[in-house]
Amino acid sequence: MTSTTETSTGARITYSVDGPRSAPALLLSNSIGSTRDLLWARQADAFSRSFRLIRYDSRGHGQSSVPPGDYSIADLGGDALAVLDAVGASTAHVCGISLGGITAMWLGINAPDRVSSLVLADTAARIGTIESWGERIALVRQQGMSAVADRAMLTWFTAEFREREPDTVRRFHAMLSASPAEGYLGCCVALREADLRHELHTIRSPTLVIAGAHDVSTTPEQAEFTRGRVPDARLATLDAAHLTNVERASEFNDAVLEFLASA
Repeated sequence: MTSTTETSTGARITYSVDGPRSAPALLLSNSIGSTRDLLWARQADAFSRSFRLIRYDSRGHGQSSVPPGDYSIADLGGDALAVLDAVGASTAHVCGISLGGITAMWLGINAPDRVSSLVLADTAARIGTIESWGERIALVRQQGMSAVADRAMLTWFTAEFREREPDTVRRFHAMLSASPAEGYLGCCVALREADLRHELHTIRSPTLVIAGAHDVSTTPEQAEFTRGRVPDARLATLDAAHLTNVERASEFNDAVLEFLASA
């Protein structure tokens, strides 16, 4: 089932729901430049067997609307809560990749009563620097989304994966190239400004941190920082670059399902 809900800030968020209606809710939040269908294609079947699986396109992405102007991490967190409200989920397990991961952190900090557990994958409490996001924004404005996609494929996937699955890499390149520039830039600003490092200790939900051993965007060292600051958090490191759920899908799925079973 695919539906759309409007948030308090006027964004229209499109989401899909699969799996048993009576099962616990599992909300998946996507990375910057990605869409809910392609990013989570290797998780949908496995996760929807045991959970009421909720996937959504972040504002500015996919089938969701592209509000003008800059976005904030609070805007993105509010969008996630609006989706949970729309599907009638008072609580949910929340799994996020990169941008979705820091959005999940925000939920754990600011809406703990809505979060059953957290999976923080390929993310950090502070992603990049003001300077690096300024460079990314300038690249989009000067050369467009295809230039961003060219660079992203080198950091999203290892060289071994790019050689093994060139068709998958091409699909992700096309997805990012087609991403609305204004929505991408709005999320760049949200990431440029977001810094949750000093609030991680307030998270009380059971938490699994997943890192890619070869991730240069959100490094294993940053994942270890998160694990050390979130009380009782666990850490799983996979032999992948930035998108562990794509490159090591089976291991990712096993780690998440095992964690959720215990959580």
